[in-house]
Amino acid sequence: MTDQTNTVSTEESDRSYWKANVRLIRISLVIWALVSFGFGILLRPMLSGIPVGGTDLGFWFAQQGSILVFLALIFFYAWRMNTIDKEYGVEE
Repeated sequence: MTDQTNTVSTEESDRSYWKANVRLIRISLVIWALVSFGFGILLRPMLSGIPVGGTDLGFWFAQQGSILVFLALIFFYAWRMNTIDKEYGVEE
């Protein structure tokens, strides 16, 4: 009876872990798409009047901002996944 209970508990824990993992991936992808495609392409005309470092904000997002946000997302994802791994007991 305890083997069956442990199996169910382990399966629920696994599902919760992957649900948290996929949720983090989705949030990261939405932020990345918003910054790179949204700010760099779609919203560029609206951002063109805001000066940043000698150029406008729309150009900055298209050339530098999306790359910097992507790098920040990589570090955030690694930090958050380490936290999630510890929470579910699957850390290295």
